[in-house]
Amino acid sequence: MKTNLTREEAWELLRTYNKEEFHLRHAVTVEAVMRWYAQELGYEEEKEYWGIVGLLHDIDFEEFPEEHCKKAPELLEKAGAGEDIIHSVCSHGYGVCSDIEPVHEMEKVLFAADELTGLIWAAALMRPSKSVSDMEVSSVKKKFKDKRFAAGCSREIIRKGAENLGWELNDLFDKTLRAMKATEKEIEEKMKTI
Repeated sequence: MKTNLTREEAWELLRTYNKEEFHLRHAVTVEAVMRWYAQELGYEEEKEYWGIVGLLHDIDFEEFPEEHCKKAPELLEKAGAGEDIIHSVCSHGYGVCSDIEPVHEMEKVLFAADELTGLIWAAALMRPSKSVSDMEVSSVKKKFKDKRFAAGCSREIIRKGAENLGWELNDLFDKTLRAMKATEKEIEEKMKTI
C-alpha cells in the first residue's frame, strides 16, 4: 500500500476541514500510533501510508458529523487521494457509519485503535501528570470497564477491533498504550505548531 499524498499535503487537507484542537490532536495521535503499529507489525515500508490514513481518518467528522465516512470519499478524491486511501479511511467506520469493511491488517488496526486512543487520552487527562508516560494497562482496563468514563468511546468497537485482529483485548490495550507512550513527545511537538 502506497500513498500518493505527502504528509504535508495530508496535513493541509485535514486543516481545510478541521479547526478544533481536539480533532487535530486526535488526528495527530492516531497518525503517530498507526506509524508505530506499522513498525511493530512488520510493515515498515508502508509506515507513511499507515500514518497518512491515521491522520485523515476523521477528515469529515468536524465539519460533516452527520455524514461521517460518507463525505470523506468526496473530500479525499477532490484532493487527489487514491482509492486505497479512501477505502482505508472509510473502513474505520464499518458497521457504524460505513459499509466498507476493514480488510488489510492496517485497516483492522485503525478500526481497533481509533476509539481506544480516545479512551486512553481521556484517562491521561485525569492523571496529575496529564500524560500516558506513567500509565499502566491496569488503568486502561479500569477506565474501559467504567462505561460512564469517556462514554463516547465505544467499548463494543474496541472489543470487535481486537477480535478482528485475532488479539486479546489486553494485547490491544498494551500495544496501543505502548504506541501512545512511544509517540507522546512527537505528538506534543506537532501540537505546538498548530
